[in-house]
Amino acid sequence: MGGWGDEVPLHESVTTQTKSQRMLDRAKRSIPGGVNTAKRRVQPPLCIRSGSGGRMETLDGRLLIDYHAAYGAVLLGHAHASVVGAVAEAIERGVLFGLGVTEGEVTLAEKIVQHVPSAEMVLLCGSGSEATLHAIRLARAVTGRPKIVKFQGAYHGFHDYVARNYLSVESRVGRCDPFSAGLLDAAVENTLVCGYNDLAALEDLFSRDAGCIAAVLVEPIAHNAASILPAEGFLAGLRALCDREGSLLIFDEVITGFRHHLGGFQAIAGVTPDLTTMAKALGNGFPVAALGGRLEHMHRFNTSDGGDVWFAGTYNGNVPGVAAALASIEFLEHHDVHGHLVRLGERMRAGLREIAARASVPATVTGYGSVFTMCFMEGPVARYEDLLRNDAELFVTYRRELARRGVFEVPENLGRSHLMYSHTDSDVDLTLEAAEHALRAALDSIARRQPGDILLEGHP
Repeated sequence: MGGWGDEVPLHESVTTQTKSQRMLDRAKRSIPGGVNTAKRRVQPPLCIRSGSGGRMETLDGRLLIDYHAAYGAVLLGHAHASVVGAVAEAIERGVLFGLGVTEGEVTLAEKIVQHVPSAEMVLLCGSGSEATLHAIRLARAVTGRPKIVKFQGAYHGFHDYVARNYLSVESRVGRCDPFSAGLLDAAVENTLVCGYNDLAALEDLFSRDAGCIAAVLVEPIAHNAASILPAEGFLAGLRALCDREGSLLIFDEVITGFRHHLGGFQAIAGVTPDLTTMAKALGNGFPVAALGGRLEHMHRFNTSDGGDVWFAGTYNGNVPGVAAALASIEFLEHHDVHGHLVRLGERMRAGLREIAARASVPATVTGYGSVFTMCFMEGPVARYEDLLRNDAELFVTYRRELARRGVFEVPENLGRSHLMYSHTDSDVDLTLEAAEHALRAALDSIARRQPGDILLEGHP
């Protein structure tokens, strides 16, 4: 059984299965595919027994430094004492009431209003996907217009409104590229797609669909596309265009919110949207999300007297999620979490650049603050199309080799990695040492690979 730092085989012998593989096989008998969200199945198979701080332990007893952090939802660390303690205390008095409002819900809303510039009022819900759905519906009601704009490479949730042009292959960029069967054509067709950092293309969309665009929906950092940073003036340009055209500007801060600043990236950029969606780091892994915005818009929801935009959800404002969010925000208020994460992030990105240079491998290390991704391609990265140059085979092979050396970054092409507050300088040192060996091993593995070998399930 492998412990911390051990290099272990990725595949057991024909007669031996890992506990993770056995659990997944068992799961497939009652859960389609064995997992409860589309991207949780990885190769080699991994199931997690527990997590503590910046590490997690697999069912097979392997300890891994975790930079997946549940797609960035875990900011402070696994089982963080301040969060788990607050939740444990809160649920002793009940978990869900579905009536009126609890003091915790009010306090949480007040905290978000205090910190997030655009949030004059706040409603709570259960996930980032719910928050973006409600934001889009509200924008259509406020403007009386049907269409929205999203950007190529951005992911805003699972609902029909936004389920197109995420990680498109080259032949689908600039074309309609839904990422699921079963979508309503009218929903897909009323979502327009523009290139990130391309204000001229957005001007063209507004000209072509004059008077029809209800909102522009944007990740202020395109973290779902290897963390493309906004070009100078891009976010301010979106604000100006939306003001001119009478459209709402929606910041999807599901990833950036609280991970980079208590006020979200909007507080750093100095650009205030009309609506903001928040989730992930808000609850340090607990299911809680929020939608904040201008008072006159938020009163359109039917939670207010006379409101005509439906807002509901049995689990909205549930006690565990609210307690976790309050504890997370209060910890951020009293500790230099972001300073620590920025410093570690800069060390990590600089170290990875040096490792790639020593290996004479073209690489561009993207990211911001606590987020990092080493892409195997020449830079710069200013738009989604730039990412199509990434060497996906080397990217995934490198990450599998990292896992063999006790470091977990999700082995999917262009998947981002996240530092947590519980990570230390020692963790960064260990990771960079592992990365040096993993990159050389990945290069050797690819050199030995035969045509037809499987790189990752579903990907030759």
